[in-house]
Amino acid sequence: MGDIRRRGVVALGVTGLVAPLTLAFTAAPAQAASCTTQAGPYQKQVEKFLGRPVDGRQSTTDCKAIQAFQNKHGITPNIGYAGPVTWGVMDLMNKQKAVGSNPNRDGKCPVNKGRIACVNLTLQLSWIQDGSRLVYGPVPVRTGRNGYETRTGLKKIYWRDIDHVSTIYNVAMPYSQFFDGGQAFHSVGLSMWNPPGSHGCVNMTTTTAKKYWSLLKNGDDVYVYGRKPGT
Repeated sequence: MGDIRRRGVVALGVTGLVAPLTLAFTAAPAQAASCTTQAGPYQKQVEKFLGRPVDGRQSTTDCKAIQAFQNKHGITPNIGYAGPVTWGVMDLMNKQKAVGSNPNRDGKCPVNKGRIACVNLTLQLSWIQDGSRLVYGPVPVRTGRNGYETRTGLKKIYWRDIDHVSTIYNVAMPYSQFFDGGQAFHSVGLSMWNPPGSHGCVNMTTTTAKKYWSLLKNGDDVYVYGRKPGT
């Protein structure tokens, strides 16, 4: 999220895909932390997700596997505890993966607008469709945290800036496509599952943001619906 300055142009190929949601997008390395010996309230669920023996007991290997997952996605505290935040991220990943290649199965994103970028806040997924035809996605995204929620409703892309820098937060916002005030699609160098979320923008990986840049233009529709968990 940020103010509006600078502009640029880039053109890239078009590819539709279902995101490999078991893979992470790199977050900043976390400081080394000691591993807890305590089993968490979601120990069995987390063990199953990570492919560990499901016994509900915390082992050193369990803790290191949980801690590695936490470090990968910027989850704190990163002490290998199977708590609600860690399980919440894993549960969301499971739900995203279950969507498969039919993200608009509920029909909530309009199919009478031509090309449109859809954002499902509940599942933290986005995709581009043209009528009922899926053009690209679905891909995981990172939307506004509690108090900075990404606003819902039908909008239009009204300004694009490939090299945008926010003067509000003093951060780069590459491939910005603004659709609601300071809220925009743009890339970030964080995991898409890094809690608690953005300041209102729809964060994407660089690969996804480049694709959105190549597939969308000023005047294209954007539809945001649902509610992000925890907001």
